[in-house]
Amino acid sequence: MTGTVHIIGAGLAGLSTALNLLDQGVQVRVYEGSGQAGGRCRSYHDSRLDRTIDNGNHLVLSGNTSVKAYRGLAQADPDTMVTAPEATFPFVDLQTDERWTVRMNDGPIPWWPLVKNRRPAGVGLGSMIRAGRILTAGRSDTITDVCGSSGKVRDRFWEPMAMAVVNLPPQRASAQVMRATALEAWRDGRLARPMFAPRGLGAALVDPALTKLEASGCPVQFGQVLRSVDQRDGRITTLRFAKEDVPIGEGDRVVLAVPAHRLAGILPDIDVPTETSSILNAHFLLSDPTILEGKPPLLGVVGSLTQWFFLKGDIVSLTISAAEYVEGSDAQEDALLERLWAETVSALDLPAGAAFSAARLVREKRATFLQTPENIAKRPAQVTRLTNLFLAGDYVDTGLPATIESAVRSGERAARLAA
Repeated sequence: MTGTVHIIGAGLAGLSTALNLLDQGVQVRVYEGSGQAGGRCRSYHDSRLDRTIDNGNHLVLSGNTSVKAYRGLAQADPDTMVTAPEATFPFVDLQTDERWTVRMNDGPIPWWPLVKNRRPAGVGLGSMIRAGRILTAGRSDTITDVCGSSGKVRDRFWEPMAMAVVNLPPQRASAQVMRATALEAWRDGRLARPMFAPRGLGAALVDPALTKLEASGCPVQFGQVLRSVDQRDGRITTLRFAKEDVPIGEGDRVVLAVPAHRLAGILPDIDVPTETSSILNAHFLLSDPTILEGKPPLLGVVGSLTQWFFLKGDIVSLTISAAEYVEGSDAQEDALLERLWAETVSALDLPAGAAFSAARLVREKRATFLQTPENIAKRPAQVTRLTNLFLAGDYVDTGLPATIESAVRSGERAARLAA
């Protein structure tokens, strides 16, 4: 194509759009309203911890083909994302102190639920077979509608999976997007291996893309807040930023890769899911990091406030997804940190005198859009009624939950449409 593609938003969806267009030889301009790229997936230096931390804990899986392609386009250092050798997920129940590991087998036939020591402790074979009903989920189904609302299979499988993948408890979470995850990852252990970013998500996903854009002569223009757009004859003609107006030529295209609530303010005639669900993260800097030796880098927890632990050097990071649905997560900071540290000591089986030297709570109030069946139905297509405008973001209709993979894949598709 001739002309320029103007990309508004330098989160992963916008960066993915830009990298894919550059790979096709298309000229791009990228605008970002804030002072940093990455959106809800970025790293920053925390003064209290004196460490670089991620603003949220995100799990990438080996079957996330779009993320892998994105890192290739960005020429990311392979060492910034490390794949686990197996699809294994250790768990602990803090109420009973039971421990188990979910072990997904490699190969095209997922037989792991049939083996007792590969599935969650106390979950029978019949319950795991019935869990396969997720593959029949319709657009209006929640996970509990399809798979049941009681028993250990709910507490030890569907609850942690729904919170991690859909950022909602199973009684509210769309079964259809969970079905998409099952089809893309759970069907083969080779696709479900956790991928960790030892130097942070910024180094793994954001910084390489910015470097690539800079080297290509189209660095991200920060501090560019889009206020409105002008339209004429079914196309966008002007982008009106707070600092300047940018005319859109006949051969130009526009990709809006902004959050759903921002899109609703710019183009209110496009129906988008604007309700959101939060995630609470806690980060503890350990006084003696050697006590983490031999501990798994990822640990799932039930019977607690905490749902997942991520171990990163001398930092232990905790995640509470859909925090507004988790009783006790709204406690005052000091009391909440005290409780979360007690859960940390218990879950990781740390010495009784284990201590942390600093801690930080981070609440991401708009972590994802509210992924109920009703809101999934509101996900917009990436093609719009305006012939030169396309959408990107984890909330558009990719068929996937609102994950890193969904955001990056939306950028791939937006690039194909715009080119």
